[in-house]
Amino acid sequence: MTIPTSGGLLSLESCLPCTPEEERETIMELTREAEANMKEGDSVYVISARWWGNWQRYVGFEETELPHFCNHSNNGALQNPCRPGQINNKELISDRSNEGGDKPTLRMNLEEGKDYHLVHQRVWKKLQEWYKGGPEIPRKVISESINSRSLRVEVYPLVLRLIDARDNSQRSLIMSRKASVRELYNEVCMLLKLEQGQISIRDYFNEKKHEILENYDQTLEEAKMQMNQQILLEPKVNGLLHTSGMDLAGNAMALVPFEPSRLSTTIAGGPSFSNGFSAGFGSKFLRDMEDSDDILSNGTKVDGRGLTGLQNLGNTCFMNSAIQCLVHTPPLVEYFLQDYTGEINTKNPLGMQGELALSFGDLLRKLWSSGRTSIAPRAFKTKLARFAPQFSGYNQHDSQELLAFLLDGLHEDLNRVKNKPYIEVKDSDGRSDEEVAHECWQNHKARNDSIIVDVCQGQYKSTLVCPDCSKVSVTFDPFMYLSLPLPSTLTRSMTITVFSGDGSALPMPFTVTVPKNGCCRDLVRALSIACCLGSSEALLVAEAFDHRIRYLENPFEALSNIKDDEHFVAYRLPANHEKLVKLEIVHFKAESFISESQHILHRQLIGVPLVTCLDKDAKTGSDIRASVASVLKPLLRKKVSPTNRDAMSKDNGYGPRLDAIVLTENGDNAPCSSGRNLSISNMDVDGPEDIAPLQISLTDDRFIKTPINDDDDFLPESCRRVALEWSDSEFNLYNFSFLEDLPEIFKSAFMSKKTRQEAFTLFSCLETFMKEEPLGPDDMWYCPSCKVHRQATKKLDLWRLPEILVVHLKRFSYSRFLKNKLDTFVNFPVHNLDLSKYVMNKSSTQQSYLYELYAVSNHYGGLGGGHYTAYAKLIEEDSWYHFDDSHVSPVSEDSIKTSAAYVLFYRRKEIDSSNNLQE
Repeated sequence: MTIPTSGGLLSLESCLPCTPEEERETIMELTREAEANMKEGDSVYVISARWWGNWQRYVGFEETELPHFCNHSNNGALQNPCRPGQINNKELISDRSNEGGDKPTLRMNLEEGKDYHLVHQRVWKKLQEWYKGGPEIPRKVISESINSRSLRVEVYPLVLRLIDARDNSQRSLIMSRKASVRELYNEVCMLLKLEQGQISIRDYFNEKKHEILENYDQTLEEAKMQMNQQILLEPKVNGLLHTSGMDLAGNAMALVPFEPSRLSTTIAGGPSFSNGFSAGFGSKFLRDMEDSDDILSNGTKVDGRGLTGLQNLGNTCFMNSAIQCLVHTPPLVEYFLQDYTGEINTKNPLGMQGELALSFGDLLRKLWSSGRTSIAPRAFKTKLARFAPQFSGYNQHDSQELLAFLLDGLHEDLNRVKNKPYIEVKDSDGRSDEEVAHECWQNHKARNDSIIVDVCQGQYKSTLVCPDCSKVSVTFDPFMYLSLPLPSTLTRSMTITVFSGDGSALPMPFTVTVPKNGCCRDLVRALSIACCLGSSEALLVAEAFDHRIRYLENPFEALSNIKDDEHFVAYRLPANHEKLVKLEIVHFKAESFISESQHILHRQLIGVPLVTCLDKDAKTGSDIRASVASVLKPLLRKKVSPTNRDAMSKDNGYGPRLDAIVLTENGDNAPCSSGRNLSISNMDVDGPEDIAPLQISLTDDRFIKTPINDDDDFLPESCRRVALEWSDSEFNLYNFSFLEDLPEIFKSAFMSKKTRQEAFTLFSCLETFMKEEPLGPDDMWYCPSCKVHRQATKKLDLWRLPEILVVHLKRFSYSRFLKNKLDTFVNFPVHNLDLSKYVMNKSSTQQSYLYELYAVSNHYGGLGGGHYTAYAKLIEEDSWYHFDDSHVSPVSEDSIKTSAAYVLFYRRKEIDSSNNLQE
């Protein structure tokens, strides 16, 4: 393939191009080809973001020019960038890569775009041909899951530590988790120059012998291989396996034939299963039970009683925290310790053929057995990665997202409904909420019936109101958990300067709190309360920019359009201001200079306009003068004295001048340098119009149709705008800073100085969740009455509460430009959480609305990292424990309430026959 250049045709396979432009075109063409033909198994190369950014600047890439795998760093263009040197990937390589001549191993926790970029194989080869350097860091393109066609790059493949039992030497292998066991054998044999029939490879996780890897068609991921785990090479002699009880150095090893063990076990309350003799779920249970992931205590054995830790397999603390909370949920413990195989649903297309439920149940039984201090949840992690590839690999994830997947996945695997019926949703048709809610719940149960629904699902009422036609839509929907926003995550602070339209007060900034997804109507409501707006008054909100204003006339204009660095003002006007003539007063300052023997007068806009309303009986130019005088009165520094008046008269002829009256609504203010002047007699200094004498200048520019004299009549509906010219001396008389130094909508620098965020209670979070608010602009509702999408207002109410109430505190907020975590302390009750006043359904009097806390998932640190732990209560002992991966320790009840609390687990207190509450 060739591409045109200034000197003819350039082959893509040719040597070094002559210009940066040719390099750029070559790489772009190679990238497009690779993108169009990418498939599983292709090679992609990791390249240093630092070097890649230097090369991009050298060849002059424009933003967004490169396809997916060539996203470049936004470091800005450099003047005359130099040609980069050799490719240097050494900063990406771990120090451990030098052990035993290993292939290069990436440092952990590198971020794409920040630390490295990905380029296709032909792009890498071409760059290396031009620039040399390295080292090479190839990676494979793999599928997301067994049933998925989506592809991704396996940036962090498995790193396996091979231990040779013959001499106890160690080597590292880097292989894709999608590679087969056969490929592992081939790699080991090639590395050590051995025949495959001479060796066996054993899973040697945590230096304990597990099963031999014999299923050659199995992937390493299916074989439960984990990052940085050990595998053991054992030699064979005449088909028999060399083993050693103690010595791995080659001393006197016994020869024994290898046979798989034949174990049998009994599930609590269920039938016995035996390896090799039982088919179906019995063999599934046994294969998992035979997995010797358990790590026995090297010290004093303890009765587990749910006090078993979970080993961290590499950034899996998020999973460990979520699992500990679930396995300490009493109804789930009771359910999974029994034989639940009869409820496994293998035909549910939304489920995982029962494999997730079986793996979770096996893990729960191990955690509740005695004699263990910690368990490595390898089998469960393998199942999780298979059905939820978003949790594969070794990056940190969100424990709440995992909990949501687990609860939903367990429900579908255990759904007692094998064939879901089709149910048509009926309109309420004026029926009571109780009847409609009961019908919706029964319809839901007809399609969804499992232990998860029984204990974890509730129901809330959702009310939508169209802002245009006031159409009301009420639905009753199930919920698995409550995601409660912290009040600050749904609101924003806005500072608006409020001006008095009648001159009764100085301009005053007010800071109000409004919904982030709110509209102008919400801002007006909040401002009205803040400035104590009277019943006979109204607020007119406007954006102030470039010494002009733009009115926010649409009450449903989204507040999200207002940026933090903008300036907004509001004018207090009569409630009937829409029927009156609004007078907008803009401000100019004149500057004169001489150019080519000509005297030029230049007028420049200053300050923010003022707005007032003319009286309905106003008819003459003197009425305009009186209104302007009234609005300016609060800005006076002192009373006007004769001395002041004389000085102003000498300067520009009796103080501020009204230069132009604009008689059209859509024209700009454009005062001319010539016009007719009308002198107006001096006003009373002590009167209500206590300002300096004014002079109106009527211009003959294109906006003025008819000059207006002081005693001339005018058409009120045409009068909209006047221009007031200021001199230097008038700045001494008036405090003009009120019209210049407007605060921004939000000053981030001020907020950054806050040392401690405001604390909230769980109830304030719940009230924020239930507060009526407008839908976001990306979440519009289709109004069946208007037949268009509307930004409706939405309100949620609790209708039915579950036995187990999971509460998620939304500490993480994401937007296009900002990611944030709130470490605000939320004060939540441990005992007697009373939700009775928040439940709308009052018909069920036999159900308790009191809850007891029994588990907490904690998150420490910031975004993209941090650490997860869990607190869980052993209810029978009435004691709390801290689960930090494999480490378990007792903790006092007083210490579980921290700002790290992320997901709360509550259990309902039941009512006995005598109406007494009991746990």
